[in-house]
Amino acid sequence: MDIRQIVDLSSAFYGSSVLFAVVELNVCRAIRDTPDPTAERLADVLGTSPRGTRLLLDAAVAIGLLTKDDASCYGLTDGVAQALVPGAPHDLTKAILYNRDVMPAWSRLAQLARTGAPVERPALHLGDDEGRTRRFAMAMHGRAMGIGTMVVPALGLPKGSRVLDLAGGPGTYALLMAKQYPSLTVDTWDVPAISAIAKEITAPCGDRIACHAGDYHTDVYPAGHYDAVTLFGCLHQESPEAIVSILRRAADALRPGGKVYVLDMMTDASHTKPAFSALFAVNMALTTDNGWVFSQSELDGWLAEAGFGPAEFSPAPPPMPHILAKATKRA
Repeated sequence: MDIRQIVDLSSAFYGSSVLFAVVELNVCRAIRDTPDPTAERLADVLGTSPRGTRLLLDAAVAIGLLTKDDASCYGLTDGVAQALVPGAPHDLTKAILYNRDVMPAWSRLAQLARTGAPVERPALHLGDDEGRTRRFAMAMHGRAMGIGTMVVPALGLPKGSRVLDLAGGPGTYALLMAKQYPSLTVDTWDVPAISAIAKEITAPCGDRIACHAGDYHTDVYPAGHYDAVTLFGCLHQESPEAIVSILRRAADALRPGGKVYVLDMMTDASHTKPAFSALFAVNMALTTDNGWVFSQSELDGWLAEAGFGPAEFSPAPPPMPHILAKATKRA
């Protein structure tokens, strides 16, 4: 890394902060819906300071989020129109607001290095702070909609499957599975505050999805009852010992020949590549007791220890940095 790259890295948070403010203020929807969207017109629509709005908008143009014409009207690039307008086809606004919420934790990274402990209580986004919990759940929902739309059809679940969706979050994957496979039923499990939100999101599917409040660290499920178990985006917050325990109880819940599906970010054996996964490991460690990102080979070993055959690994479609692992319960 050269000196210019070091300087750029030291100020990379400038651009993130501009993005967070644009999303928080709903600037992109205002630009879309406002005729001749100058800074003054947009400030009037947004209820913000004309001077502050102009500075934010010009910074957004400088980093490529927005455009600006000779009449000082601001516009959206195609990618921004798809991702930063609430309700757009690839809406990322809720996920971005979650990143904004964890940004203060990143400023205390040296504290994590000194202590090895998270710098904020995990309970903040799992029930203790109602607003933070809902933003976290809706961020997971937004991300899962983007990922799951591409991944769920590739699962190839048999007709009439019974699925156990562990740490199912706001129920997004359960919802997508129920829509993709019309005769499938899902039991989804998560902590009480998140499970309550899942009930809201999955309500359109009626009794085909049952949302259970519990703790997958200790819960025991009906033996041999399920055709498939899904663990999507959750094991990166667990220790190796906890992962093996979770997988063993998942295996017990499966019928002979049943399958487990694990969708997560994973690294190579060095835990340094891909770069985003290595950085995401830090994000998890800052906000959870055992957060990290494991390697594919580590997961394969835990699956074998828990009673599964060799895992098959396949990358999620770009630009998602996730890996889907599939393994069959051994007889």
